[in-house]
Order: sequence, then structure tokens, then C-alpha cells
Amino acid sequence: MNTALIFAGGVGTRMHSESVPKQFLEFEGKSILIYTIEHFEKHPMVDSIVVVCVEEWIDVLKAQIERFGITKVTSVIPGGKSGQESIRLGLMEIERLSPVPKEEVAVLIHDGVRPLINEQVITDNINGVWEHGNAITTVSSVETVIEIDCDGDIFKVADRSIYKLARAPQSFILSDIMEAHRRSLEDGTDYIIDSAMLMRHYGAILHTVEGPTENIKITTPTDFIIFKALVKAKQNGEI
Repeated sequence: MNTALIFAGGVGTRMHSESVPKQFLEFEGKSILIYTIEHFEKHPMVDSIVVVCVEEWIDVLKAQIERFGITKVTSVIPGGKSGQESIRLGLMEIERLSPVPKEEVAVLIHDGVRPLINEQVITDNINGVWEHGNAITTVSSVETVIEIDCDGDIFKVADRSIYKLARAPQSFILSDIMEAHRRSLEDGTDYIIDSAMLMRHYGAILHTVEGPTENIKITTPTDFIIFKALVKAKQNGEI
């Protein structure tokens, strides 16, 4: 069984859209979050979707889900006080709803504000989980990576050919990622937000899949402008 966990529990202070959380900003009558959900809705290998949402906006999201004919969302639940707690609550909901044991569920954890993924990266994540136990979406670094010292001076210029940028989805066997969250609660490491970082903290060997360069997280007004431009370019067949 393959399930997407989409977390959209933040309010996005860096977007400067005080009245609307960033995931609900709209372009051409559709919210960023719906653009994201639709990728998983349309993918033939995804069986179900759970969304973790800002509590005050759950009714808005449910109305949008109905409006756009989305059928795979089995649950929309409120987020927690942190990113890790929101993901943990979503994982618990997937476990609660699953008709099969958690060892038989692949869960694709994805940001609600990463709407520029594609079918191939979802396929690669699912295949990666069942072949290797996990799959972390990455992109190659196209910029020079530097390490600085405490004074802000350049200490080292890294070889960017050996570095990748971690993005999403980040995908795991449900039992494995839930065990990491359980240990995190016991150890007091609930400050670790990134799922790949959490799994690596507890010794997991992580495997990567290459994602599209445009798979950005919409965090700032500039990101939103880039998103709109890329959607238009795709619609016009320019890319």
C-alpha cells in the first residue's frame, strides 16, 4: 500500500501574507496545496492521501477537495505545535486508517508547498521504498558550496559534485519512520523536523532518487512568483 502524507500545518510568516497561510494562496483559482495534492491524486500507484492542515483552515481545504473532485484524501487532521509533531500525527492517522500492517505501507512525506513535483519522482520514491526501504528526493547542487568559520570567513570550498540538496517527497516504510518518531519522543530529539535527518540520526542508511530542479518549496514571495511563471510556461508548452 502506498500513502502520501502531505503536511501543511504552518502559517508561512516569511510569505508576508498575514490573512492567508501560504499553502492557501491561489493561482488561477486553485490553491498551492491543491496543486500539490493533485499530483498524488492522479498518480496510479498512490492509494490514499492524508493531509495535516492548519486547524482553522480544515473546512476550507475540505471544500476545495470536493470542488476539485479529489477522491484519495481519506483524512484531514489538524497539525501540531512543530513540524515533527505534525508529521507524527499524520503518520499515526495513516496507521489508524491502514487496512494492512504498517510494515506493508510505504509513506511519502511531502510538503504541501512543494507543488512542482511530477509523476516520475513519485514513481521513483515508491519504487525506492520497496527496493531499498526508503527514498529521499534530491537535486544536484548547481552552486558553489562554502564552509565558513566563526568569523564569517571562508574556511573551505566544497566539491559540489559530491553534494546534493535534500527535497521531498521523503519516503519510508511506515513502521520504520514511526519507530524513529517513537525514539525521538523518548530521547527528547523532537526538534528534528526533517524526516531524512531524523532517520539518519538513528542510524538508517538512506537511499536517494533524483528529483526535478523546479521542485522548490514555496516559502517567500519570490518563490510564489517563480511557481506561477513555471506553471504558465508548462501550460504554454515552453518547458
